[in-house]
Amino acid sequence: MADILSLKEPVLVYLDRSGGLQRLIEDCKRFNDPQQIEAVYRFCISVNPSDVMEVDAVLGDCVLQDPLKATALFQSVCFLAIKTLSLLEKIHTENQVNVILKLTHLPPFPEYMLDLGSFPRGYGPMRPVSMEGLVIAMTRVTKYTQGARFLCMNDDCPCSIGFHHIRVHAPGATESATVRNDFSCMVCSSPLKEDVKFRVLGDKQLVELIHVKALDALSAKQQGSFRYQSVTLFLRDELCNSMRIGRLYRVLGIPAHVHQWPSITWSVEANNVQPWEPESSHKLSTCFQKLLEATAGFPWRFSAIVAHCFGLHVAPPGLYNTLKLCLLLSLVQTRAGSKDTFNNLDLLVVATDTLILDRLMTYGLGLACRGVRHQASGEMFASLSRDEHGTGTANIHAGSALLATGGVCMLGDLGCYRKERLDAIQSVLESSTASVFIPGKKYGEDADQQLCFPVQCSFWAITDASRRSGKVESAILGAADMGPIPIQLADAFGLVIQCRDVVGEQTLLAQTVHTLQQAVQPGKPLYSSSWEFSTQDYQQLIAHAQGLQVEISPGAEKMIHGYYMASRRIRTQSQGVKMSVASVKLLISLAEAHCKLCLRTLVLEEDAVIAVLLCENSVTLRHGASALVIPPDAVFPCDLGDMDGLHRRDVTLDELHQIILRFIFTYAPGADTYITEE
Repeated sequence: MADILSLKEPVLVYLDRSGGLQRLIEDCKRFNDPQQIEAVYRFCISVNPSDVMEVDAVLGDCVLQDPLKATALFQSVCFLAIKTLSLLEKIHTENQVNVILKLTHLPPFPEYMLDLGSFPRGYGPMRPVSMEGLVIAMTRVTKYTQGARFLCMNDDCPCSIGFHHIRVHAPGATESATVRNDFSCMVCSSPLKEDVKFRVLGDKQLVELIHVKALDALSAKQQGSFRYQSVTLFLRDELCNSMRIGRLYRVLGIPAHVHQWPSITWSVEANNVQPWEPESSHKLSTCFQKLLEATAGFPWRFSAIVAHCFGLHVAPPGLYNTLKLCLLLSLVQTRAGSKDTFNNLDLLVVATDTLILDRLMTYGLGLACRGVRHQASGEMFASLSRDEHGTGTANIHAGSALLATGGVCMLGDLGCYRKERLDAIQSVLESSTASVFIPGKKYGEDADQQLCFPVQCSFWAITDASRRSGKVESAILGAADMGPIPIQLADAFGLVIQCRDVVGEQTLLAQTVHTLQQAVQPGKPLYSSSWEFSTQDYQQLIAHAQGLQVEISPGAEKMIHGYYMASRRIRTQSQGVKMSVASVKLLISLAEAHCKLCLRTLVLEEDAVIAVLLCENSVTLRHGASALVIPPDAVFPCDLGDMDGLHRRDVTLDELHQIILRFIFTYAPGADTYITEE
């Protein structure tokens, strides 16, 4: 008793210093409504363990090692403060004060870290721990009993009136631990009966958290011999709806073993939830630093060499350079920003031989901060199941697209999907949201419910043009056969790329020689080049480029605006194709991505030229050529095997730059007022 009394004084000192007493006074004002009479009154108190340690080390140790005892101490002090200051006349006993200690952080020591990759065993002490993981499933918000009042059924007992028997929810407790019909009076041992009109309800939500490396099983990365198991979190009251599927969080919580005969479940009562991003190295490798110095003054060369040397273990240099560049642009541009903003770049590849392209995309997927390869038989957006923890509500499980939040979801060959799935993909691409229908009768609700989840990832897909769709081949100049997918779905993708076999048998021969050399001499460099970059180099380059904050120069902005206006006018008049506002967003996104890939912070006209060429090629593949006549492989018009090839490419891109400007002057009246004649 002396120890408890000695700890109450530092609790009062801490509450006074931290502003907790003032917060208590304000909370009591909210409960002063005379018509609001409840069994318990809930008070949240923010506790900084470091500050508590400075006030009293024993109290600080109690907060970190025995949270139930610490809660009882704060509860007693808060009750005394309420009665002494006459803050709330409706509180008669200490049991009516339901104190929740919200920890701001925990000490950065291994004892307080729960690694979801090495699941805990045995009965550890019930103390707060910190964990970091990915949300893979969550339930809807349901009700639970915060507190209840019980009265003794013996009329002669003093406990037959008043607030002597109050039960409140404790971390890890089930509903039956709070509300049951077999409790007995502590005074006379008579049965207790709940006074139902005083029951206090709160919100509850269940969330499944798993180690982020568990996604390696769904990506192209090398898998280890690990097995990961998800942890169930209980979010209560103000923490409900604080987590979203597919996001990473750091959670402070109290582990609890829940006995539900004949099984024991292990769960965590969440105490504090914060968004979390794993630390990653943004340092540029030495190889790319040297390349950047060597290509200074040539705005197109750095990205060209980076794309040329991309995935050399998959395909020989010179093949699919446009695709490689677009994969890098998508990786660089796919990033979740502040204020819940998101940038993405969706790619659709049209080809007749998809094997090598699939391998290139798989290699690129492994470079993404988070990459998920979707299986055609799996769930793409979300699925439902019944919650296993007794609530009976719907448990919403993340599909591939939601698991890839902030990264890339690779769909593979779209010819493997049924029409209804293709329609769903098109809807998500156009709206960036996925909806889930929850039937009320099946999951214990009175009404059906439709939930929408934001889809924030880039999609990569392939369509096999050799699979004829049965429709008459389009005679429009420059348009490509999209295979079995409708043109509306192709329009929903941001960028369409055609990988054509320009040299026919020579391409096949180069790929065959490349594959045979790899089989005969594995691990040996196949090509003598002055520039050799490892997978780790590319990972560091992408991570560094993603973090760059770029601004658009007036020249680039005018070119993008002028091209959009001219292209919209000429295509609407001649082809009846309306260029939507999404085209402007695509152009800006491509220009910014190319600027980032070149490790600059100012988007130049040269970046806008690459964006216009890629966008024009993409629109041409879907709707045919326009008055802006450019070659099919305009971004990589020649071989880049030597410096002479890089020089010829620069000259060609300069010529295309002038062609774009003349197109703008011709078909966008007034363009000469905002673009300087060159």
